[in-house]
Amino acid sequence: MTFSFSFRPMLSVIALVFAMTLGSPSVFATSDGLSNTQKKDVETFVRDYLRKNPEILVDAIRALRDKELANTERSAKDSLKLLRTQIENSPYSPVGGNPNGDVTLVEFFDYRCPYCKKVFPDIMALLKQDKGIRYVFKEFPILGPVSVIASRAALAAWSIDKDKYVAFHKTMMGSRGQLTEERIFKMAKKNGIDPDQLRKAMKDPGVSAEINRNASMANALNITGTPAFVIGNAIVPGAVDMKTLKILVSEARGR
Repeated sequence: MTFSFSFRPMLSVIALVFAMTLGSPSVFATSDGLSNTQKKDVETFVRDYLRKNPEILVDAIRALRDKELANTERSAKDSLKLLRTQIENSPYSPVGGNPNGDVTLVEFFDYRCPYCKKVFPDIMALLKQDKGIRYVFKEFPILGPVSVIASRAALAAWSIDKDKYVAFHKTMMGSRGQLTEERIFKMAKKNGIDPDQLRKAMKDPGVSAEINRNASMANALNITGTPAFVIGNAIVPGAVDMKTLKILVSEARGR
């Protein structure tokens, strides 16, 4: 990797370098009062210093990255507090498991996501084992137009007959191979949902609104991929295993 240096960024590096080593002399805090020759001397000094001590720059970059990650996590946690009711109790989001469960587990997912499909059997097994889990489905289609069609179809099915949503969801999530619009409607019919009625329901503005709300919430929670889980005070990205899911449920019950 090649770095190019300009004077102002260089002064920032100088300040950081000296804060980590010799302190932070005021002479390095600003370029005011320095002649062009002095500025050039400072730039040369820093360039030579960093060449001789590259670990300083690595440590500085790591420190800045860690600070940024910490700020992002804190922001997501704050958003979770503000949005918890919408995330856990939106009347527009499908619910499975025990609707009156003592713990709410929320999943943001995409029907074309291989990692969502990977964790899917564990989710179903967990809901079967633990009758105290209220499971909230957050349709979050981020993998292309077919994903959007699948989510729209699922939400339309929920609006038509809530009892058929979970079965339809299981069929799509458990499917293998290329998911296409044609297959989606065949799966709907297989689960007792009339394709023509489904197409009509998919045009309901409420379907688009739910998908948009989910995308907005995901953004606020710094969720950029699928699957992602929200349970208790935890925001957990990735296809976690059964053991981790059980730990998360246990921690949420004890909070």
